[in-house]
Amino acid sequence: MTDTHRPTTHDAEHDPRNDHILIHVNGRLVPKDKAVVSVYDSGFMLGDGMWEGMRLHDGVWVFFDEHMDRLFDACRAVSIDIGKTREELRAILDETAAANGMVTDAHARLMITRGRKAKPFQHPSLSRWGPTIVAIVEHSRPSAAVKARGVRLATVPQVRGLPNSQDPKLNSHSKLNCVIACLQAEAAGADEALMLDPHGFVNTTNACNFFIVRRGELWTSTGDYCMNGITRAKVIELARKNGIPVFQKNFSLYETYGAEEAFLTGSFGGITPVAAIDGKPIGKGEGAGPLTSRLARLYEELVAAHVAARKAVHGPGSR
Repeated sequence: MTDTHRPTTHDAEHDPRNDHILIHVNGRLVPKDKAVVSVYDSGFMLGDGMWEGMRLHDGVWVFFDEHMDRLFDACRAVSIDIGKTREELRAILDETAAANGMVTDAHARLMITRGRKAKPFQHPSLSRWGPTIVAIVEHSRPSAAVKARGVRLATVPQVRGLPNSQDPKLNSHSKLNCVIACLQAEAAGADEALMLDPHGFVNTTNACNFFIVRRGELWTSTGDYCMNGITRAKVIELARKNGIPVFQKNFSLYETYGAEEAFLTGSFGGITPVAAIDGKPIGKGEGAGPLTSRLARLYEELVAAHVAARKAVHGPGSR
């Protein structure tokens, strides 16, 4: 069979240990091949749930508080009662990581759905047994090849919609619009999709937040129609602290095609360079440009400082 895999920002180095991990499912640690939920679960049936992706670095869940802020805000917005505190969710992640012998270079996907339904219909009141909570923690190191080469984007017709349709700040299980965008990008021969906002301005990709560099300035979208990314916010903060002009603004493909550099941000990959958009090389067309490289170093230093500060307050082995 021909390998048709295209690189993405979520490509990870292969790790055979992931074939036999234990997964947390509603209070139990179960083998990967037995980690299942009911076909009546609202997440499976309707995409009715929220999730967070977090990295484990040197025993610490990176920016855990910010991730919990986003998760609890989203669940509150759609009236999902998680039924657990932040510390109880941290304990679930800790237990799952420890059961798999993970201390660093691990990635968690924490999923909360409205739970099992009494009937296979839409109404939320049919979910009567409390939330479903699943934590998948994998050995996961971002692909060095993707970081070195960069990803190729294609602008797609699928857009990130208005907040009164489905607010893109909800990190929900309902990702069909992003899946459609990804399929459109693949059909165009690209790795991932560059999505516009409802007004035609450059917005985000199907999986990550998007930045460009023009004449030494860092540009990203207004944030009105994209995920309120935690890495995105950290990069904006780092730019401001380090004298890099940064603007959250409307801009078009015209400015994007003429950018000297472009990159993506996300909790898994951190900062990933963009090599080309719609077949047009960005900068040197491969790997990270100078400002992207500088921001990547600053971000790595920020993560290291965060981990050290967490350990200083809570002691060795704290997460």
